[in-house]
Parts: sequence; C-alpha cells; structure tokens
Amino acid sequence: MKKTTLLIVTAFIALGIHAQADDSLARDFATPPDSARPWVYWFFMDGNMTREGMTADLEAMNSAGIGGAIILEVNRGVPPGPVDFMSALWRELIKHAIHEADRLGLEIALGTGPGWCGTGGPWIKPEQSMQHLVASETKVVGPMKFDAVLPQPQPRLPFFGEKTLTPELHKLWKEFYRDVTVLAFPTPGGAYRIPDVNEKALYFRAPYTASLAKNVKPLLSADHTVLPGGQCIAADTIVELKLKDGRLDWDVPPGDWTILRFGCTITGQTTRPAPAPGLGFESDKFDKAALDAHFESFIGTLLKTVGEPEHPGRGLTTLHFDSWEMSSQNWSEKFREEFQQRRSYDPLRYLPAMLGQVVGSASRYRNGSCGISAERRRNWWLRTTRSA
Repeated sequence: MKKTTLLIVTAFIALGIHAQADDSLARDFATPPDSARPWVYWFFMDGNMTREGMTADLEAMNSAGIGGAIILEVNRGVPPGPVDFMSALWRELIKHAIHEADRLGLEIALGTGPGWCGTGGPWIKPEQSMQHLVASETKVVGPMKFDAVLPQPQPRLPFFGEKTLTPELHKLWKEFYRDVTVLAFPTPGGAYRIPDVNEKALYFRAPYTASLAKNVKPLLSADHTVLPGGQCIAADTIVELKLKDGRLDWDVPPGDWTILRFGCTITGQTTRPAPAPGLGFESDKFDKAALDAHFESFIGTLLKTVGEPEHPGRGLTTLHFDSWEMSSQNWSEKFREEFQQRRSYDPLRYLPAMLGQVVGSASRYRNGSCGISAERRRNWWLRTTRSA
C-alpha cells in the first residue's frame, strides 16, 4: 500500500513539474529572455560611419528585439568614408556605439582585427607575422673543398597573391629572411617526395573547406612502407653545418651530397578584407608575444578609449573571430624550442621531411605527420566542414 501511495505522489509531482515546464516554455516563447534574442552583423564599409547613423541603427535593433551586434569594418569596394580606421575620431565613434548599446540594453561583439578574419594590422612587424620554413638545395660531389655563398631560399607566394600587398608590405615580404640551419646528407637515390606534403601536413591550407580533401589522407599509404633505391635519408648521416654571412666553408667527404640551407620567411598574409588604414600583416599564430602585441595595439587601445561599462553585461561584452582565411604557417622563431618541449625530441634532423623528403623510413610517415595522425586530421576536417 505504501509503495502504491508513493508512486501516485511521484506521478502527481512529475505532472506538476511538466505543467510548470510547459507554462515556462510558452511564456518564454511569447516573451523571450534576453539570452534568447538574436544578434546581427553590423558592418561598416571603410570609414562610412556617423554618430547619428549608429544611434539610429541601435535603436532600430532594440525595437526589433535584437540582442546584440557584431561590429566588423571591411573594405569591399565601397568608396571610402571620411573616418579612418583606428583614428581618434574612429575610436570615439566606436565608443559612442558601445555606450549607446549599453544605454539600450544591447551587447556588442568586436571583431578581433580589421576585416572579418584574423588578428593583425599595420602595427604587426614582419618578425611578428606568420612565418614559413623554406630551403634552397645545392648538390656537390666530394671529396672537395666547398667555399661559396649558398643560394638564399625565397619566400612562398602569399596565398591570395602579391597584389594583396601594398608596395611597402611587398618590400617587407621580399626582404625578410633569417637563417635557421644548414643540413647536409648523402644524396638519396632517385627524387622521391611525399605527394602533396604541404596540404597533407597542413603547412598550406586553402580557406575553403571543399579544398581540404587532401588533409584527411595519410602522408604515405601502406603500399609505400619501403621505398626503392635507397630514397630515404638516413637520420644518422645528416650533419649540421655553419654559415658565415651566407657563405659555407666545408670539406666535403667522398660521395654525392645534398646541402639544404633552411631559412625563415614570412607568408605575406595580410588582414582581409580590411579597410585601407587597417591593412597589415597577420600576426604569428605560434607566438604568444605576437598575439599579445596585436591585442594591446588594437583591443587594448580601444578599451582605453571606451572605458568601463555602466551596466555589466551590456555594451562591449565579446570579441568575435569570424573566419579563418589566412592559409597557414609552419614556422616561428621559437618553433624548434616549443617542439622539443611538446614532443621530447629535436626536430632538426627531420626538417627535410617538411620539404617532402623521407628521413629514416617511410613507416614513420604512414599514419601521420608531426604527431598528427590521419584520424585526427580527418576529425579536424569534419569539424571544420560542419562549422563552415
């Protein structure tokens, strides 16, 4: 009897909770809470903005039940307006918009940089920008005395082309170079290279998910566990050499040798589609200091102008990273040091693998590269596709 009574009481409680949930759902649907209000993109086109227009927009958003706006300033071919990006007037107008949003009970998200992708701007120095490892190749036959300047490796082309660079940025892109190391090893038989190594290892990434099919494939298939003709580089035969002002002085041992001069260049990736005064290099995504410098120059400067909100939870509440359209990078000043800390071995002798050559045996590359398995790359690709 007691069990029956308990079941009946429990059933009535459950019905009561269900009724309350239905009432709450109906009430929230009729008068949604602030957390359920939709947001909108609030684009400004290259300096076309006024105080009156901003206030009118925000009041219209509030009347329509909008909860917040994402501020992005871009350049899409519209004739530029009178307000230069990041000028004193521009900062005051952004402050006005954020304070008006605070007054109206709206939230504001600010893009993390000029344009709608990335974290960069004209304040990013070349050494703080996205970097790439490149190499030049020299073949020699020993024994001999080699004493010559090695060719300086050239930077890869910016993904969106050289026309995305102003003359000043183009000059910086072409001239920035730092030597990383020089490696020499007995020349392997044949000229085998891992197919599409840049795409497979994510050293190069187009900004569109449809182009990521190569990223889900292993670097080498199971059929290539053994390469014919000694086409692998034996790791214990690789020697590190020293340069002086680009010149190599080396007593070459007997045999055919390959010399690789590795250097660091910048990718030339710029903010996009940025207003003209906001055009600059993208920050180095492997360097916390570079990102800190960006945020201090951009977000920090704006926060000093905007000041504290009058009402917590209103006004500027969020930073917004809209999309990734900057290809990728594979190097940074502290890359080798970070790699050793994260992977517990020195990547130096394996740098030729970043060019598609096989160091050691092909079995090392059959399942993945740089600690990224084919399965992890595939899962990453699927997540990226769903979010696009």
